Amino acid sequence: MASNAGMRIGIFRRFKPHILMVLAQVCYTIMYIITEASFNHGMNPFVYVTYRHILAGLVMLPFAYFLERNMRPKLTLALFLEISLLSLLGVSLTLNMYFTSLKYTSPTLLSCMVNTIASLTFILAVILRLELVNTRRLRGIAKIIGTVLSLAGVMTMTLYKGPVLKNLGHTLIHIRGSTTVIHEHWLKGSLLTIASCITWSIWYIMQAYTLKRYPAQLSLATWMNFVGAAQSAIFTVIVQHKRDAWTIGMNIDLWSTIYGGIVISGIVTYIQLWCTEEKGPVFVTMFNPLSTLLVAILAYFVLGENLYVGSILGGGVVIIGLYLLLWGKEEDAAQAKLKEHEDANTQILPSDAKYLEEDEAQTKLKEHEDAKTQILPSDAKYLKEEP
Repeated sequence: MASNAGMRIGIFRRFKPHILMVLAQVCYTIMYIITEASFNHGMNPFVYVTYRHILAGLVMLPFAYFLERNMRPKLTLALFLEISLLSLLGVSLTLNMYFTSLKYTSPTLLSCMVNTIASLTFILAVILRLELVNTRRLRGIAKIIGTVLSLAGVMTMTLYKGPVLKNLGHTLIHIRGSTTVIHEHWLKGSLLTIASCITWSIWYIMQAYTLKRYPAQLSLATWMNFVGAAQSAIFTVIVQHKRDAWTIGMNIDLWSTIYGGIVISGIVTYIQLWCTEEKGPVFVTMFNPLSTLLVAILAYFVLGENLYVGSILGGGVVIIGLYLLLWGKEEDAAQAKLKEHEDANTQILPSDAKYLEEDEAQTKLKEHEDAKTQILPSDAKYLKEEP
C-alpha cells in the first residue's frame, strides 16, 4: 500500500505541470462561454475589463506585497511610465479590443486566434533582431513555415466563413443572441481580434525587457492590473455615457467578472508563471490549442452555436502552424536554459573575488619566474661545461 501511494505521488509530481496546464485551459474554456453569456445579457465589455482587473489587482496585492517584499526594486518615474505602457498593451487596449470582438464573432474564433500570438511574437522578434533564423537548418525552416501557416489560417477565418455545419442535436443551454452573426460584424470582430493579438505580441516582447529592470513578477502583474483598470475606466467613461452600464446585479454579469478576476487573472496566471519557470514558455504555449478544441465542442454541441467551415479549416491550419513554430523554437529554449545554467555555475560571489585575485597574482608571478629561469638550447652547452 505504501509503495502504491508513493508511486502515485511520484507520477503526480512528474506530470504536475501537465495536469495544471490542462486545468488552466479548462478554466479558459469556461471563461469564453460565461463571458459571451454575460455580454449577450447586456454587460458592457469595457466595464467588464475594468471591474475584472480591479478585482484581480486586489486579489494579487497581498501576495505581491509579502512574497516579494525583499526583491521588489524601487519604483522610479521612468519605470512607472514603462509599466503604464505595458498595462496599455497588456490590459486596457488589448483586452478591450479582444472582448469587444466577442460581441461580433464567437468564442470559437477568439480561442483560435489566440494561437497566432506565438507567430506574431516571432515575427516582431525577427524584425527587432531579437531572434535569428537559420534557414540552413530544418528547425529554422519550420519556424518560417509555421508562421506562414498561422497567418494563412487567420486570413481564412477572417475572410471566409463558409457554410454552416448543421447541428446534430438540440441545444442544451441557450444563450440569447449567440447563433446569429452578420457578415459585416464578423469581419469587424475578426479585425479587432487580430489587432488585439498584435498588441498582445508587442506586450510579450516588452514584458521581457521590463522584467529585467523590475524582476518581481507578482508585483508587476499587480501594477498592470491596477493601472490597466484605471486606463480602461477612463476610456469607458469617454465612450459609455450611461451610468446604468456600471451597475452589476446578482446575475451572470457578476459571476463572469468574479471568475475572470480571481480564476483567470489570479489562479491561472500564477499556474502559467509556475509552469513557465519549471518547463519553459514553449511547454506552456503547447497547451493553447486544447482550449480551442474544448470551446468548439462545447459551443457547438452544448450551446448550439453556429460553427462555420472557414473557422474549422482556418483553426486547423493555425494549430498546425503553431506546433511547427514551437518545434522550431524548442532547441532555442533548450539552449537558453543551458546558458542560464552555465551562467549560474560560473557566477562569482563578492566574497570569493579576493581569493580569485590572489590566485591570478600568484599565477602571473610563477609565469614571470619561469620566464627568468628559462634555458635556451644555445646556452645548454655552456651550462654543461661549467664544473
